[in-house]
Amino acid sequence: MSRRRLSGRLLRCLPAVVVLSAAAGCFSADATPSVAVPSPPADEATLCHALHKALPKTLADLNRDDPEPRSELTAGWGDAAIVLRCGVPRPAGMNDPQAQAVEANGVNWMLEERDSGPRFTTTYRKTYVEVTMDTRFAHDSTPLAQLAEAVGRTIPLRL
Repeated sequence: MSRRRLSGRLLRCLPAVVVLSAAAGCFSADATPSVAVPSPPADEATLCHALHKALPKTLADLNRDDPEPRSELTAGWGDAAIVLRCGVPRPAGMNDPQAQAVEANGVNWMLEERDSGPRFTTTYRKTYVEVTMDTRFAHDSTPLAQLAEAVGRTIPLRL
């Protein structure tokens, strides 16, 4: 086979190799989970920055592993087993008088049951803090209790 013919075949195959390589990179087991970063007003963002500094390095025996893109408005533990977002909009469920709520060490949270695990959002605070957990925490409020001190100290009550 001539050299020219071989290089022509390689060039025709090159786009497929590039696409497959890029796709393989997207599915890497080492990929950091991604989460939407909230866009709160400036005064609420200031509260979130203070919370970010006060958050624990471990939560429910899981190490801190913040999601992408890195932001002082988000935090994560255990490869996204638990994800916190600060400055989220008020959830529509808070308008429901039948909404479920829990209290953990002085901080009140509205509970939303989801197939992927529970989502909790603080109530009566100057900004909303949302915590999502995977299904292993469906009946475990330990992470909320461990977050209560930081939330209570940095996110004041709405009066």
